Amino acid sequence: MSALDIDHRIGQEKILYFSCARVAPIAVALGAGVALGVIGPLAGKFDSPICHAVALVFSGGWSWACFAFLVGYFRRSKIESALLASSALAIGVVVYYLFKFLSPAAPIGLVISGGSGEGLTSRILVWGIAAFAFGAPVGLVGNLARTPGIAGLSFRLLVPLIAFIETSQRLRVEADSQGLIVDLTWNAIRVVAAVVAVALVGHTMWSWRARRSRPERRVGLGAAPKRL
Repeated sequence: MSALDIDHRIGQEKILYFSCARVAPIAVALGAGVALGVIGPLAGKFDSPICHAVALVFSGGWSWACFAFLVGYFRRSKIESALLASSALAIGVVVYYLFKFLSPAAPIGLVISGGSGEGLTSRILVWGIAAFAFGAPVGLVGNLARTPGIAGLSFRLLVPLIAFIETSQRLRVEADSQGLIVDLTWNAIRVVAAVVAVALVGHTMWSWRARRSRPERRVGLGAAPKRL
């Protein structure tokens, strides 16, 4: 095999490697969007407290915002973060409504508003467009949350803040009429959101103080002792 053939083969292998390296994260994000759309209504089909809690978690707006945030967080490019998060979120919405249409059965005690096929197309269009528009800024915030230190703290606090506000509002308005499982689930989410927010703030402040103390230590160690 000549040197030219070897170079050509190496070039093809590099192209294949970089193509797979770019396609694989996109496929994972879109596949996760499909899973996000299925988990909630699938869990709601089983008459179990745990499944009911899982359905509540994945039907809340905060969990969808968290998904878009994580998609953006794991992408280095801001443009890719916005586009991939919005696309994956829109796919999740479409799968969510299609699954509920194809499998409308629900256990006793789970409240479902409207018929399974009532206004399916309009709901997919409205919520799909809303998810696409909403996913882009949340994905961008996820990308900006990669910024270390205090500069990225406000972005990292977005999802815990959304979860805390949404569950607090639902507890105030809906919990009394939905039962014990709903009350426990939303209270647990609210507590976890508060703990995560405190942990993020604490970790950021600790890292900031650690970085500020390093130059002082270096100066102290680098200073030559005075001779009498």
